[in-house]
Amino acid sequence: MIEVEGIILTSQDYGETSKIINVITKQYGIIGMIVKGCKNIKSPLRSTTDKLTYGKFYIYYKKDKLSTLTNVDIIDNFKNIKKDIIKISFATYLLELTGQVLKHSLNFEIFDLFISALIKINENYDPLVIMNILELKYLDYLGVMPILDKCVKCGNTAIKTLSSDIGGFICSKCYTNQKLVSSKTIKLIRMYYYVDIAKITKLEVSKEAKNEINVFLNDYYDRYTGLYLKSKNFINNLNKLEI
Repeated sequence: MIEVEGIILTSQDYGETSKIINVITKQYGIIGMIVKGCKNIKSPLRSTTDKLTYGKFYIYYKKDKLSTLTNVDIIDNFKNIKKDIIKISFATYLLELTGQVLKHSLNFEIFDLFISALIKINENYDPLVIMNILELKYLDYLGVMPILDKCVKCGNTAIKTLSSDIGGFICSKCYTNQKLVSSKTIKLIRMYYYVDIAKITKLEVSKEAKNEINVFLNDYYDRYTGLYLKSKNFINNLNKLEI
């Protein structure tokens, strides 16, 4: 038996009384677990198999097979997220995105970044900003990080705009007809990359900058990652309604 820190990615019924859950863990990546009898009213595991449950999972571990869950010590249920449809939408997308990123790079830092992002959303920080910060950081683990410290083409540091089709910053000399973004957006996206999510205490980002960064990251993910998640479409539709 081993103890793993993790968060439930998916949960589905198995037979009349059991469930199978997939758990994103810090130590082992994604582990499939069978939770026997958890649908019974008297089962102590009945309330611990929902998606987004974060805790310490005690399991009989079988590598590359279904492990068996015996107990869970819940660390955080993210109650504020689960009672707000907008927060749930962002958290669900980030949960699914994290699962995909882990398939490319099994690194414990990914888990820590993800949990830090969920905590901030649960604490009522702007979910769009937190989502974009995490999306940007994940590009490192996907191996397609844009160039954000100099011009992509010549290395000049006098930056004019940010372009997804070119792959990062463009200077005044190399600029042709790329879409212009504000100077605030250029400064902010570098801040997004370097900021420690866990240490964020204040977020003040203009609507214009948030929109420009989100549009850039949407386009960048479409061009370079090969990831397509339906949950992101729902978020994009939410953002359109708010504009």
